Amino acid sequence: MKKSLLVLALLSSLLLLLMGCNNAKETGEKQELKKVTVLLDWTPNTNHTGVYVAQKRGYYKEQGLDVEIVQPSEGGTAQLIAAGQGDFGFSYQEEVTIARTMGVPVKALAAVIQHNTSGFASPAVKEINSPKNFEGRKYGGWGSPAEEAMIKALMNGDNADFDKVEMINIGTTDFFTSISKDVDFAWIFWGWNGIESEQRGVPLNFIRLRDYNDALDFYTPLLIASDDTVKNNPALVLAFMKATAKGYADCINEPQAVGQILLDNVPELNKDLVMASQVYLAKEYKGDAPIWGQMTEQRWQKYADWMHSQGLIEKPLDYQQAFTNEFLPEEQ
Repeated sequence: MKKSLLVLALLSSLLLLLMGCNNAKETGEKQELKKVTVLLDWTPNTNHTGVYVAQKRGYYKEQGLDVEIVQPSEGGTAQLIAAGQGDFGFSYQEEVTIARTMGVPVKALAAVIQHNTSGFASPAVKEINSPKNFEGRKYGGWGSPAEEAMIKALMNGDNADFDKVEMINIGTTDFFTSISKDVDFAWIFWGWNGIESEQRGVPLNFIRLRDYNDALDFYTPLLIASDDTVKNNPALVLAFMKATAKGYADCINEPQAVGQILLDNVPELNKDLVMASQVYLAKEYKGDAPIWGQMTEQRWQKYADWMHSQGLIEKPLDYQQAFTNEFLPEEQ
């Protein structure tokens, strides 16, 4: 009799335990996801593929996040993130450097691409082969102070007069449309517009920034958050970066598959361009860094010192406060 009661008690305890596990599972499934907004720096392209992959493959959801990816409105991403208009955003080291020396509290979390693949491009027929040739030409940009600063610095180094450049804000107008009728040169990423020029058969002259000075091998683009978010909600940053790093790891390992994910989200993009760009960037996202996203003090300091020496920022940058690697997962 006692033995039967003992067995019954054990069975009852096991049943209660199983019910508790089921209730906990149901509660977990019903747990609301944290809504998070990511601001792009431009119209969607292969620089951004990692966040689309993390969204599509459920990596954000695994971290308890419901991520919305938003195209930019007026204003730089750094200012919008600092003002609380988004939780995370794509920016550039040059924008973050200028922003922080002006008191805009944003911090870089990861280098999306390890080395600077950007530069100033123009149709070969215009014969713009150096910054000196910017004189008397029209530049088409998006209205960021970083653009003017960079053009001015390159021209100063080439003994050219920046005042002879006409600055035109073309917004998000297509690069090839702009250079065919409105402007003479623009700032592009080779991994997108450069590849497209090859596919279109449009020869370009390309002034790659890092060829002019190793200080110009800065991180572009970057993922950023506000100082407030980093300081007061580190768990959110850690969760976001863990999922995002996983998305970019897929970009490195599966360029064709992730290219299709980007196309599914942005079907108006050119498929051949997306696929070729993903193959190109698969080697560039991580580059020679130990892990995707990692940044060094040396490159932050070197670029900031160069900016200050050129008079492009009014005071030295406290570069150690401008970025952090602490939220990058070691295993990717």
